[in-house]
Amino acid sequence: MEIAKLHQLFLTCNSASTDTRKITTNDMFFALKGDNFNGNIYAAKALSLGAKFAIIDEAEYNISDKCILVNNTLQTLQALATYHRNYLKIPIIALTGSNGKTTTKELINIVLKQKYSTTATTGNLNNHIGVPLTLLSMNKSTEMGIVEMGANHQKEIEFLCNITKPDYGYITNFGKAHLEGFGGVDGVIKGKSEMYAYLIKNNKTVFVNSNDAIQVEKTKTANTITFGKTNALVNIEFIEANPFVSCRFESLKINSRLIGDYNFNNIAAAITIGKHFNVSNNNIKQAIENYIPNNNRSQIIQKDNHKIILDAYNANPSSMHAALLNFEKQKGKTMAILGDMFELGNEAEIEHQNIANLASNLNIDYVIFIGENFFKTESIYPKFKSFNDFKLVFNFNKLKPSTILIKGSRGMALERILDLL
Repeated sequence: MEIAKLHQLFLTCNSASTDTRKITTNDMFFALKGDNFNGNIYAAKALSLGAKFAIIDEAEYNISDKCILVNNTLQTLQALATYHRNYLKIPIIALTGSNGKTTTKELINIVLKQKYSTTATTGNLNNHIGVPLTLLSMNKSTEMGIVEMGANHQKEIEFLCNITKPDYGYITNFGKAHLEGFGGVDGVIKGKSEMYAYLIKNNKTVFVNSNDAIQVEKTKTANTITFGKTNALVNIEFIEANPFVSCRFESLKINSRLIGDYNFNNIAAAITIGKHFNVSNNNIKQAIENYIPNNNRSQIIQKDNHKIILDAYNANPSSMHAALLNFEKQKGKTMAILGDMFELGNEAEIEHQNIANLASNLNIDYVIFIGENFFKTESIYPKFKSFNDFKLVFNFNKLKPSTILIKGSRGMALERILDLL
């Protein structure tokens, strides 16, 4: 079926879905396939649960006129998303980066919502499946779209940009994330900069942190809107992070609920994008001050007599380094519980040792390492090969009231520590 005709059918549906566990009435179900699953098998179930159509790519599952047979379901999903994006004709902001992209996306969204009806990436829908689903979640009431893009190898951001066709783009930073797939830090810079290449080629606009030398260098030929502490189109002053970040722009002070000075750039980007799209200064201030992080991202949780900084959604050497430097500033008794950082390839051993060395040299009262990579490091602090090993021997009841940082990669699921307190 031609994409234009499929799109007409899609407009009669409520949304797109790839998971029968989340089907709602009048969805368009896409039967995706992977190494260990075949969505075609569930087409009939999707229809029985209320899906209006099921897009399949294996003829044996073509059981009714509600099934639409295509050559490749994933490619059809992606093509339909691009067609829908062009149909809506709305401004779309794309963002990527090694650290902070989800927090920045949330901040941009809450700021723009003060003036516009927005649709933004939800959860972790930032890959070759999630980005199309994000685009298809937009409708005629959407005035602006905000699309987060994740990547762990070359050409992935380029591919996602060609699906999304963004009008604006922002890269939060270039750090030590997904080193295995990208092939080192230089590979990270090259891979993430594919967004710049797309925007420059198509004469679109880039938001640039003028205090980031790599961003400035990579966008010399781009249409730019700059922000920074000085000498930028939008000047934003960092005041403090004690523990929450506060900043000032145009004589207006903003007191956020985000910890860590590394969140200053995320806030500054949201301020700049809000300014560009004519959100009032007072509305920008209100939006940022009301934003409370969740989903294991720099959450502040009070548990018994302990203050927990839960940052267990993800971790890489850059974010771990920044988190520890910020944590050292905490007052009172402090403990850092650190879990393995994933997808570092051949750099895993040295990067985990670097973090162990850093932790040993900081003014943190007590540090615990959990995971196979941290277990191999040389350190004066206790190490546990697995979470279960840690759980069996550590007794929080003996711990004096403390501020506790919990940080590790998603696969470590260190939020489980909360249940031990």
